Amino acid sequence: MRSIQTRQTFPLAAVKPLEWLATYREFCLSATRKRLKRSGRSRLISPISGKEMKPLGEVEGLPYALCPESRSLFLAQVSEPDEWEELLAETHRYRHAPGGRDDGLSQSRTDNVYAPKLDWIRETLTLQGVLKPRILEAITPPSELSSLLKECRSFAEVQTVNEMDLAHDGVAGTQRGSAEAIVMLESLDRVDDPGGLLRGAFARMVSGGLLFVTALVASGFDLEVLGLKNLYLYPPDRTNCFSLRGLRQLLEKQGFKLLEVSTPGVLDVEIVQAHLQVDPSLPLSCFEREIVGADAETRSEFQSFLQRMGLSSFARIVAKKTS
Repeated sequence: MRSIQTRQTFPLAAVKPLEWLATYREFCLSATRKRLKRSGRSRLISPISGKEMKPLGEVEGLPYALCPESRSLFLAQVSEPDEWEELLAETHRYRHAPGGRDDGLSQSRTDNVYAPKLDWIRETLTLQGVLKPRILEAITPPSELSSLLKECRSFAEVQTVNEMDLAHDGVAGTQRGSAEAIVMLESLDRVDDPGGLLRGAFARMVSGGLLFVTALVASGFDLEVLGLKNLYLYPPDRTNCFSLRGLRQLLEKQGFKLLEVSTPGVLDVEIVQAHLQVDPSLPLSCFEREIVGADAETRSEFQSFLQRMGLSSFARIVAKKTS
């Protein structure tokens, strides 16, 4: 099993600056509260261990629970699937509207986020000897990645499927066992049933097909340091925040063999720095303050250490359907 580091670097301001996040985050929190008032249902059992979860605390009044076995975090209440699908579509539209989270960052995010992911997908497929595959992207449409997948001409067919439909087995026109590759960029973070999403993906892949997953992980440095005070932790975008161990366990539970498990994140230290600038009274340890206040070379070396040891808060995984 591989673990990959990256030499690519970019500043927080290029992809998700805190100052740009505030309005979008508040919209997401408000929209989530409204949906839960209409059709809230509790999530008491961990999708990883099958055991009862423990209350963890609240993010702006919305409760999160902890899987005690894997240390993964889950929003303790979600709405009915059709309501949750509408919520994801609503926040997705807002994010791409004028003045939304991604307004003004489109090209920067393409260059620093989506183009490297396309390279990762293509290089992995080549290494695995999979040429001109049929690829399926699970996303709340529209997708920023789909156009890149089509333009590169590396795939026999590119399909986009709503991640909530895939999670609840309602995908019309998508044949079972037809995709050689499926891509889920943070889909497991958003859907109300991550196990169902993986089962749907498994059913639609050929034997030997490859699954590409990216996710924010609760075991990463900035999330471990900031906990529920991390402003990047909010529903519905972070309805689920798996630890790296939890992600691995969930994928293996659904029948996938892991080929790559990496945490090539580059922003952990800078994210904590940005939070301290907003709130200098955050309860960080002396060591944590030393790290984020160190010179640029020390911070860079520490970020490289987080990558190597699987301790960054951004994870990417390649898994294979073996049956």
